[in-house]
Amino acid sequence: MIAIIKYNAGNIRSVINALDRMGIAHVLTDDPEEISSAQKVVLPGVGEANTAMKYLRDRGLDKVIQQLAQPFLGICLGMQLMFKYSEENDTSCLGLVDEVVKRFPGGAEKVPHMGWNDFVETKTPLFDGIALTDDVYFVHSYYAEVGPDTIGTTHYIKNFSSAIQKDNFYGVQFHPEKSGDVGQRILENFLRL
Repeated sequence: MIAIIKYNAGNIRSVINALDRMGIAHVLTDDPEEISSAQKVVLPGVGEANTAMKYLRDRGLDKVIQQLAQPFLGICLGMQLMFKYSEENDTSCLGLVDEVVKRFPGGAEKVPHMGWNDFVETKTPLFDGIALTDDVYFVHSYYAEVGPDTIGTTHYIKNFSSAIQKDNFYGVQFHPEKSGDVGQRILENFLRL
């Protein structure tokens, strides 16, 4: 069973629809026991960091997530919440990754970064069968710099972490559930971890 963490952020329906298409059993939950006992855990998201973290903290889910030993996938905001801090509304996050999430600077390029873009990945089971020419779909105004836990990078205004891994915790800044066949392959790879 896959636990999709409910935390009143958007885009949960897209993840549910993707898992339904794949025939994968899942539950949408904010129950600590269901999350802890799931085979895999997904933290999806489109939303705002401070509100999302408040929801998680109010229910003790921040502590539950920090103690998970099974494969975990944070998507978009879900990945950003894995970091120790986000500039978005001055938010302390989960602290799974000891880096900071920053806002893209304004300028010639539009913010948010929205649309298809490629990413350069390292060899990891999460990206089995993915080619350097494959594109994925992004929608975000905040980014994480490239750091020691980066397993994928993308360039928009600057190079940033489009995928991270720390132990059993994986995160992707893009939306695999909206990235067609490439995204489905990444989700399938995650389910095989």
